[in-house]
Amino acid sequence: MENKNSKEQPNNPLHGVKLVAILEYLVAQYGWDELGSRINIRCFTNDPSIKSSLKFLRRTPWARDKVEQLYLQSI
Repeated sequence: MENKNSKEQPNNPLHGVKLVAILEYLVAQYGWDELGSRINIRCFTNDPSIKSSLKFLRRTPWARDKVEQLYLQSI
């Protein structure tokens, strides 16, 4: 039985990938310092944490877009 969601967004590489997984991948790949220099937002440069970054990114679409784009370039 095919997942109904896979039909709705067959060409979206982010479909089904949680924001926390994207952020954890980027932190593991680059570290907070490099991530902050690639995407200059305070939640990455000033006392960064997964929790505070998730809170900010969920409220801020432009920042989330930048994080998602970096993730897509990285995988």
